[in-house]
Amino acid sequence: MRLESEAIAALIPRLDADFFALVEAVRTAAGRFVLAGIGKSAHICTKLVATLNSTGTPALFLHAAEALHGDLGLVQEGDIVLIVSNSGESAEIRALVPLVRSYGFPLAAMVGARDSYLGRHAQWVLDAGVEREACPHNLAPTASTAAQLALGDALAMCLMEARGFSSQAFAAYHPGGALGKRLFTRLGDLLDARRVPAVAPDAPFHDVLLSISSGRTGATAVLDAHAIAGIVTDGDIRRALERNAPGTAAEMMGKSPEVMEADELAVEAFHRMEARSISQVLVTRGGAYAGMVHLHDLLREGIF
Repeated sequence: MRLESEAIAALIPRLDADFFALVEAVRTAAGRFVLAGIGKSAHICTKLVATLNSTGTPALFLHAAEALHGDLGLVQEGDIVLIVSNSGESAEIRALVPLVRSYGFPLAAMVGARDSYLGRHAQWVLDAGVEREACPHNLAPTASTAAQLALGDALAMCLMEARGFSSQAFAAYHPGGALGKRLFTRLGDLLDARRVPAVAPDAPFHDVLLSISSGRTGATAVLDAHAIAGIVTDGDIRRALERNAPGTAAEMMGKSPEVMEADELAVEAFHRMEARSISQVLVTRGGAYAGMVHLHDLLREGIF
């Protein structure tokens, strides 16, 4: 692990003009970013393609061997090709490089040796060289693939920033993840029409207690002619009992409940609950009481 981390750290001073020129070329390209490799480098390419696609840069993977048997046809005008190879000298790479160049596709290299065949024939060269592999025999690709992965991630993150790719856009590409839920789930999505606890201001203690229990949200709204007048929570009930004064809903209620519209984001409800140290918000639609969302509803949805 130390050898791999040191190999990655050693890349930083080698981020030169070629790296930033490639970022700009890919950012402004009319086509896609095509990553090609063979062996362990091919596996790194597939991961980087996934990262690029999910962060706003259209990308494709091209297996260097299959490219020689028809798959080169997936590369189109406007595409930029990045070949990833530690040695830059394998037979498949040496065969692929002149083909890419003959078709006029811009060629970049992520390579462990700048003076390799691949390095000498690329327009942009990203230096991913390492002093030695983490393998005890200095053979198995370990530090070299870690370096390729880190350098490719840096490239993807620079492209993400250069494109102004926002967290909202990221969530749009990951709607099933926690981030997507935070940015898209609205309070109305969490409402349960079977749980709309509410009582009138003059409701006696017994009715208030039943309403809280039926709603299973630890509270009930207090409505005065359909307008929200307050909220009675489990805490209000306990405090009333401590005073030996279990009165009406109006006598027990808090008069400043947190009220939000159904189309507001659920994540904003969490922030308000956190700021006020409360466990629920009252939700309205067009100003009319529509139900209640509890902190547990947010947790159950996986928003946090």
